[in-house]
Amino acid sequence: MDFGRLNATEVQAAAAALKMDPQKVTNNADVEMQWAVRAYQHAETHFNLISSVDPKAIRLTRIDDEIYTRFRQEFPDFPVEVLKEEQLKSPEAKEKWRPFCSYFENKVEDFNMGTLIRIDSRKEFSEENSMLVLRIQFLALEIARNREGYNDSIRTLKSNVVAR
Repeated sequence: MDFGRLNATEVQAAAAALKMDPQKVTNNADVEMQWAVRAYQHAETHFNLISSVDPKAIRLTRIDDEIYTRFRQEFPDFPVEVLKEEQLKSPEAKEKWRPFCSYFENKVEDFNMGTLIRIDSRKEFSEENSMLVLRIQFLALEIARNREGYNDSIRTLKSNVVAR
């Protein structure tokens, strides 16, 4: 999945779309593709980061400690190694996640932007191993994965692929 980079025209189109009245916006294939490109680039950047640096040393935001503490207070037993869609997207899960996400509305830029996350933290990004979540969910889950050691195997995985 390689969407390439946005050119100047695509960036201008995306900026114009963001300024439109939300009540008048309809689904636009170009805007959806630009969003998909941005989401993929974000996912690729994050994967490259955890592939090359000790994940325990990574800070994804200036408030990682607050995000992690609140996540583990509200979701103490949430398994982050392998995600299940119903834990994030079922009506019950959405109800439980809503207050957590809303808390970060004015603390995390683009807190509710759609973001791709790996389902299984031991594997690379792929169409089969990714799902769409809100950015604050991505941050909470990936900060937990980093701190709890679930992203540690990615550097080894990447090293083995490069060595071949």
